[in-house]
Amino acid sequence: MSTLIWRGVQLVQDGPMASATENYLRLNGKYLSEAEDLTRQRDFAQASDKLWGATAEIVKAVAAKRGVELGTDASLWDYVSKLNAEHPDWGLRRDFSYMGNLHQNFYEDWLPEDYVKNGLEIAKGFVKRLRSLL
Repeated sequence: MSTLIWRGVQLVQDGPMASATENYLRLNGKYLSEAEDLTRQRDFAQASDKLWGATAEIVKAVAAKRGVELGTDASLWDYVSKLNAEHPDWGLRRDFSYMGNLHQNFYEDWLPEDYVKNGLEIAKGFVKRLRSLL
């Protein structure tokens, strides 16, 4: 068994990608839950970034399950395009693009409330579809 420190988070690995998948799933759930709480609290800028984080982590989980490590934002977008090609009826690229707008909203705080609330529902659907691949 080995230990890896990734962005300040300690991962204990049985198999490198298995533990990474579990960690990404844990973070996905954490961020999605926090986004729901922040939306209820009307902190839409923070909720926006948590939604981006939740969707990014589920993409990383699917990639890790398949033995692929994603290390940059560009690699996330490329992998979503790959998943979108595998499942064109799921609208993954469209939904991930929406999450990209939410990520930008964290820095700008310019999106209206209904856009962020809609983003929460889009993120939940995105996560549900990708979890079905695990």
